[in-house]
Amino acid sequence: MVNCNFFILILICGLLLASPAYAINLGTIGTTYPIVEPDLIAEIKAGIDYEKLAKVMEEHRQNYQAKDIYALPAAKRARTFFVDMTYTLDHDIPGENGEIMYPRGLTWNPLDYVSLPDGLVVINSEDAKQVEWFEKSPYYKNRQIKLLISAGFAAPLIKQLDRPVFYLTKTIADRLQLTAAPCVITQNGKKMMVQEVRIDE
Repeated sequence: MVNCNFFILILICGLLLASPAYAINLGTIGTTYPIVEPDLIAEIKAGIDYEKLAKVMEEHRQNYQAKDIYALPAAKRARTFFVDMTYTLDHDIPGENGEIMYPRGLTWNPLDYVSLPDGLVVINSEDAKQVEWFEKSPYYKNRQIKLLISAGFAAPLIKQLDRPVFYLTKTIADRLQLTAAPCVITQNGKKMMVQEVRIDE
């Protein structure tokens, strides 16, 4: 009876001595034809009017406004109030394995863990007096202050002020109990301090 290992050894030796098939040039067999279909990518690029596309994109940018922008009326009086940021969970938050990591009813203050060293300013960008007030305020030169708008479009204001501009949403307004603009929001210990500013006529 011939040992099976002998046949395996012969097979391996044959494979090692064989030339790899991909290294052999078999030449051209049959008639070949040039590719006549147009290059799809080249056709797409050729059909794009880049100037028109840039114009459309710029118009879209200029006219973009967040759908959830939250309008605030002009402040009728100057006032300051404090907002307790303490939050209570209204549902359980499970962990990766299904165990409850944070139970419903857990209460904590995010300002125990993070801070807002510079603050926020909210204005109505459609009110020229509020924009002028911001430009003359000490907040204008502080690039760490986040500017939010409660009305208008961000793009023209970004160009005018040469700084980032964000939209005020209802979620932010509700959480900070904002009721009028302009207002300045800064951290004061474990609470947020909101200062509404009345602009004299």
